[in-house]
Amino acid sequence: MPLTNAPWRCSVRIMGFYSERIFPRLMEWSASDARLNTLRARALAPASGRVLEIGFGTGINLEHYPTAVASIAAIDPNPGMARLARERATRLGRQVDHRQGSAEKLPFDAASFDCVLSTLTLCSIPDVRSALAEVHRVLRPGGAFLFLEHGRHPSPNIRRWQDRIDPWWGKLFDGCHINRDIAQLVSDAGLQTASITHPLLPKAPSIASYCYLGRAQREQ
Repeated sequence: MPLTNAPWRCSVRIMGFYSERIFPRLMEWSASDARLNTLRARALAPASGRVLEIGFGTGINLEHYPTAVASIAAIDPNPGMARLARERATRLGRQVDHRQGSAEKLPFDAASFDCVLSTLTLCSIPDVRSALAEVHRVLRPGGAFLFLEHGRHPSPNIRRWQDRIDPWWGKLFDGCHINRDIAQLVSDAGLQTASITHPLLPKAPSIASYCYLGRAQREQ
């Protein structure tokens, strides 16, 4: 192996270990925050019928699914999350069609879900526009996209800091972007926003705390 490749390969191994071993545990730690769990429950409250969750992670949202949900499908690209997700599903007695893959190319038929759910996920998808186009594709006409995401702040001063820090933030938090305009991205995907509020993400600095909690609909 050429010596010039050694630092790069070492860096890849370190990032892979962090993404698959350390980051899932950080996600589990976040599940203990009661205020964040309240926001998760609010995001999931309208869910019913056949639901797809993108960015399933360790299955943190499973405890907040309402009884109106008939079936759950899930997708996540991180293999380190899968074991924790399976353990949680077994513990809660939830049947989940769990796939490993990317939201940018969903392995599901068009118009096959009543709801698609995303919580703190759109920030970390590399091609978020393609992912939202896929959300639109797999939703049935009239179906709902439910989301709880953090993103671009309304304050010009904080937005400037978001843009400055964003490249470094992603390296620390597994590809997370803090400056995405979630409402605009959802609208651009052809999903009509039915409701949206802007709570603050608990325990987060101002550059990463502004949330988009809402429901959008695929038009008939």
